[in-house]
Amino acid sequence: MAAEDRNSEPVRVQVPGQASAQLLSATGLEAADGKGQLSWAGFEWARNPYVILITIYIFAPYFSSTVVGDPVHGQAIWGHINGIAGFIIAIFGPLLGAIADRGGRRKPWLAAFVLSMGFATFCLWFALPMDAGIGILGAAAAVIIANVSFEFSAVFHNSMLPHIAPQKKLAGLSGLGLALGNLSSLIILIFMLIAFMLPGAVPWSFIPEVPLFGLDTSAHENSRIAGPIAALWLLVFAVPLFLFTPDAKATGLSPKGAVREGVKTVWHTVKGLRHYRNIALYLIARMLYNDGKTAVLIFGGVYAAGVFGWGPLALTIYGVVLSVFAVLGGFVGGWLDNHLGSRNAILTSIGFTSLGVVLAVSMTPQEMFFIFPYDAASAQPLWDLPFFRTLPELLYVCVVILVAIFITAAYANSRTMLARIAPVSKMSEFFGLYALSGTATAFLGPLLVGVATSAFQSQRAGFASVLLLLGGGMALMLFVREERAEAVEDEI
Repeated sequence: MAAEDRNSEPVRVQVPGQASAQLLSATGLEAADGKGQLSWAGFEWARNPYVILITIYIFAPYFSSTVVGDPVHGQAIWGHINGIAGFIIAIFGPLLGAIADRGGRRKPWLAAFVLSMGFATFCLWFALPMDAGIGILGAAAAVIIANVSFEFSAVFHNSMLPHIAPQKKLAGLSGLGLALGNLSSLIILIFMLIAFMLPGAVPWSFIPEVPLFGLDTSAHENSRIAGPIAALWLLVFAVPLFLFTPDAKATGLSPKGAVREGVKTVWHTVKGLRHYRNIALYLIARMLYNDGKTAVLIFGGVYAAGVFGWGPLALTIYGVVLSVFAVLGGFVGGWLDNHLGSRNAILTSIGFTSLGVVLAVSMTPQEMFFIFPYDAASAQPLWDLPFFRTLPELLYVCVVILVAIFITAAYANSRTMLARIAPVSKMSEFFGLYALSGTATAFLGPLLVGVATSAFQSQRAGFASVLLLLGGGMALMLFVREERAEAVEDEI
């Protein structure tokens, strides 16, 4: 009980010669000041637009439909690209995690991954149709490097948190980082819409007649600019972290020694799972449905671009709409958790996500819900706006809004579920394993979509394959009990 009392309030230590006490971090060392903590959270503001601009809404559909030139083949290639990146992350992520936890200084690693990510992302400007510029292989290599750098930067960024903030502020500061990341993604999408997508497409007085910088839309420059913008945004807004957030001191442990110690700890934790079968089952279930959710996010825009022929304007508006509704998903997740419990909230969220995917693939330019035909040639456009002009397109957007809400809800419910079933005294160990399990099979979803798309020569079949992962995770969740495990000492 005394230990719990000591952790209930931030610890302050009086340093001789100082007028005020210093706040201690969760590790017991001096915490960063407010500027340093805010700069840490602001790093998510710098990083997250990459996901929105490159992997989901703008570059991914452009690459699949225009650079490759065949939407079906393009979706398959995009799946393999993300699968390769996920495999690299799965292999080396735990090793880098060990270095981050035990190697002391994080900033040199962070700087290396920020620079490699920025350079690779900027190079996407040179991804041109007909295998021109850096070509399909060059663009694929750049995306793999950027994806891997993005995930590895998260490893070192996350490991800084306990060293800069008091125990009571960890959750709030982490949440602030996520909020800033989501906000910056929405802001940059709206900027892309006004600056590059709407000019020349709508006769609105408040929209410029030509895109910013005089970009040539016929050369797809309004899509290609996503790379340089994401890169410059990252490089500029990452600077405060390096200036104001203190780094941990070097431990003197070599990277090889850190990896050895980290692997030993991870193996000890995994081995101890035999005493926590319910938690182990949950982590496996979460791996499956999490991979499915990730694949839905990656391929939703790619599928729409190929099936409906959406260009960058429609895709950017699509991204803005989904980003707004995804915010609602966080509140929906909290409401479900409070009223149904974490387990049932997860089942509900994954169930509605799966339903949304089924309904999404039921929409094509020629049919709705698999059975209702639609003749686009004879049907009147819904409006004069240059996007979502047919009923199947509008229904697709509405269905994917449902998916966005419940995918976000499931992310929120998943963390809460582990907090409810893990032993209190082992919470940090199990959350470390939770993070590890999130990357262990990161390649599975994209690879499955890529293989299914190639095998069936169909975007619809490829996208629908994510239901195997969602369904598998949901089935295993039926056997997970929402009850806290008792700690087994000396096993983890």
